[in-house]
Amino acid sequence: MARLAVHTPAGGDAGSIEVDDAWFAIEPNVAVMHQVVTAQLAARRSGTQSTKTRSEVAGGGAKPWKQKGTGRARQGSIRSPQWRGGGVALSPKPRSYAQRTPKKMIRLALRSALSDRAAESRVAVIDEWAFDAPRTRDAVAVLDALGIEGRVLVVVARDDVAVARSFRNLPQAHVLQAGQLNAYDVLVNDWVLFTRATVPGVDDGLPTRETSQATPAEQPQSLAVAEPELWLGAEWEDDMTSDLPKRDKLERDENAGPSDPRDRVKSVSDKDDPRFAAAKARTEREAQLRARAAASDKEHGAPPRTEAKDEAAPTRRQSRRRDFSFNETDGEDER
Repeated sequence: MARLAVHTPAGGDAGSIEVDDAWFAIEPNVAVMHQVVTAQLAARRSGTQSTKTRSEVAGGGAKPWKQKGTGRARQGSIRSPQWRGGGVALSPKPRSYAQRTPKKMIRLALRSALSDRAAESRVAVIDEWAFDAPRTRDAVAVLDALGIEGRVLVVVARDDVAVARSFRNLPQAHVLQAGQLNAYDVLVNDWVLFTRATVPGVDDGLPTRETSQATPAEQPQSLAVAEPELWLGAEWEDDMTSDLPKRDKLERDENAGPSDPRDRVKSVSDKDDPRFAAAKARTEREAQLRARAAASDKEHGAPPRTEAKDEAAPTRRQSRRRDFSFNETDGEDER
């Protein structure tokens, strides 16, 4: 773990602080820093430049002179790019210069920039600010007490309003919040001034290896190690009719564990499933329709309807063939 010296606003010694080596003690990656800084500067461009092409310039509808016989070069419009007052060839139009940069490269560039400044002993840390009111004189006194010369990047917290207002009048100081820290601002300044609360790499809020490795007793029991009753599911009720679409009963294989997709059956009761009520209502409706149709057939003396397919009955194609052959024979008889 790298260590940074901590000072008071008056320049006194306030101990030291341990920081993560991944933030202040890595080998700077120059290529990544160059790419990230280039993308950041490109995103700053407004991209509002615009000129007119020959199709956008007014005038020039008629041909200046005839094609041949004048001794001059042929021309089609006085608004061509070679004419004075004409359009611009390959004219720039409004566009966005923003580049997509991966987040890992952005973080690596920031850590490389901080490591570069820390290697040159250009990172200063103070214990806490002692600004009761915004005063530029107090900001100058802090920089003089710490021996900071040149351009300085002051990293403040969100509630350090008096500090930000005190440093913003200094032309050599640039104020940023801790969440806005970036590689370009670190590299463009000679010094980086943190407080104990804004130094990155001290407490990132991420779980460490010791806290992330919980004992088996503390880990929540997942579905893969649950009791067998959870995977068997609930049985169908006895009062359900055979016409209902029953759920396939899964047989547990002796060699298949609970993680087998075939064993993943819901543990909730089937009566609580909304699909059960819909299927039951649909079956009852079909039964009512069948009963009504049977009563109508009985009233009109029609034979009872059978759902089974009569194998002896001719198919539609066979019936058409028989009709066609009968018609041919009938025609011959008539002749």
